[in-house]
Amino acid sequence: MSYKILAINPGSTSTKIAIYENEKEIFEKTLRHTNEELAPFKNISDQLEFRREVILDAVAESGIKIEELAAIVGRGGLLKPIAGGTYEVNEEMLADLKVGVLGEHASNLGGRIAHEIASTISKPSYIVDPVVVDELDEVARVSGIPELERKSIFHALNQKAVARRAAKEMGKSYDELNLIVVHLGGGISVGAHSNGRVIDVNNALDGDGPFSPERSGQLPIGDLLKMATSGKYDLDFIKKRIKGNGGVVAYLDTNDMKEVTDNAENGDKKSALIVEAMGYQVAKEVGAMAAVLSGKVDAIILTGGIAYSKKIVGDITDRISFIGEVKVYPGEDEMLALAEGGLRVLTGEEAPKKY
Repeated sequence: MSYKILAINPGSTSTKIAIYENEKEIFEKTLRHTNEELAPFKNISDQLEFRREVILDAVAESGIKIEELAAIVGRGGLLKPIAGGTYEVNEEMLADLKVGVLGEHASNLGGRIAHEIASTISKPSYIVDPVVVDELDEVARVSGIPELERKSIFHALNQKAVARRAAKEMGKSYDELNLIVVHLGGGISVGAHSNGRVIDVNNALDGDGPFSPERSGQLPIGDLLKMATSGKYDLDFIKKRIKGNGGVVAYLDTNDMKEVTDNAENGDKKSALIVEAMGYQVAKEVGAMAAVLSGKVDAIILTGGIAYSKKIVGDITDRISFIGEVKVYPGEDEMLALAEGGLRVLTGEEAPKKY
């Protein structure tokens, strides 16, 4: 049976939409929103009606009738921590997305817009694997200080999507494999997937794991405390050094990894060192996750935009291939991942979860 699914992925100044017929993309468009268009809105939550109408106009222009859609799937936002899967949008979810229960972010609009459109045609609306997916084993939450608990914040949508694709290629179910998935992007997350659950993963948002093009990763904590109390730096500077102006950009004044790797290959020693160091730290984290899985690793998956770099993938693979087979899925196909989540529910492969 054929199902048409609209996927919606709101960003800060744009909204990506795509329509799939089962797993085949039949329409896609990035709707860009100017500062002038967004200026009247006090906060992101207030943009709901504006973005909904822009999306409906784009769908109408595609020639596909809104009534033909079997479901609408939105990017999941900053909800309370939940297990991975596809969730039907309900009133409790809508309320938490509206107030931004864990913070304001454009992705909070995904489920709300999906629900608004779906309700007009009496079709279901879903979200899939938001960044707050939390399936950590209890032992993985222990930090060493009772006041601080380790948190699960990572690229859940892409990690789980490529894990399922790899499992399918291996002739297995995602739920019966042990996989290590490495998302290589502006942030880097390394997850230990055991029988369908991400039982341990670095907090890729707030300074944990490897450094990345824009984030510091884990830091020498004693020296960080000295830096924070030295009087030379304010809190805003330090926060930005951890997230936004940390990692590669802090060393090289650019977060463009193609530029960095090109410079390294053309003889720039500092660029070469930073490229090597980033791959080195990723490999260390993969080794840690192999220990989490007691060495029983069916495959290691490298994904995300940086996975297009043969140099970086090669450096990482050289250090980790002894652990298990390395599979590479470059890019981050979030739109397809959203559609696949909805499709699994529509076909009965997966039951929708309740928030």
